[in-house]
Amino acid sequence: MRRTTPGVVGADDLIDARIARAEVHDPERVVTVLEPLVTEQRRARLREVIARRLASVAVVFDRPYDPHNGAAVLRSCEAFGVQRLHVVERENTPFAVARSVSRGAEKWIDVACHAGSASVVAWARGSATPLVAAHPDGELAPEDLARMPRLAVVLGNEREGVHPDLQAACSARVRVPMRGFIESLNVSVTAAILLYGATLDRAGDLSPDAQRRLYARGLYLTVPRAEEVLAQRG
Repeated sequence: MRRTTPGVVGADDLIDARIARAEVHDPERVVTVLEPLVTEQRRARLREVIARRLASVAVVFDRPYDPHNGAAVLRSCEAFGVQRLHVVERENTPFAVARSVSRGAEKWIDVACHAGSASVVAWARGSATPLVAAHPDGELAPEDLARMPRLAVVLGNEREGVHPDLQAACSARVRVPMRGFIESLNVSVTAAILLYGATLDRAGDLSPDAQRRLYARGLYLTVPRAEEVLAQRG
């Protein structure tokens, strides 16, 4: 997929304008005003999904190029309840996503873009999050990731893999066991397999504040003309 294909957006346009407006408001005010306008079934669904989301598992995507893969990895994060995706951007080639592939996943995932490896390594150290690189010769299997209290799965780009600077900061490597003649999978497929292993039987662990923020976001996206309603209620 070309980066000029209609529907491909950069990181600056990834978050819908409605969400950006919703985040300006105090979540408690959004909940107070909008919750009565949403059906109990929808409220229960939002609470159920958000309660299972994870802060203990993150993804680091190193210098992606293809918008299809960027969107597919984003969608895998959403499918497995991983709240944060860190992207190390290529020089002069910012992160891009094909909305036709992400299918709305970008509404729920927090994406942080980094200008280089040093920035994301600093985040990992500051948050005490071990980096685990996807590698064909990794010593770990996907199911081993479920036993790690906290981790970030590091995915290499479509051409060069994980940059040596980032690879050096990883404390472990994980492989996708394969039986065929091919030696690698598409990065988006690898992401889905590794996230399945990392999140297996892992309880949701977002902070109460983070859960409330997402719940307010869900209500905002559910209520028609939510911005007008909030304005009318002062």
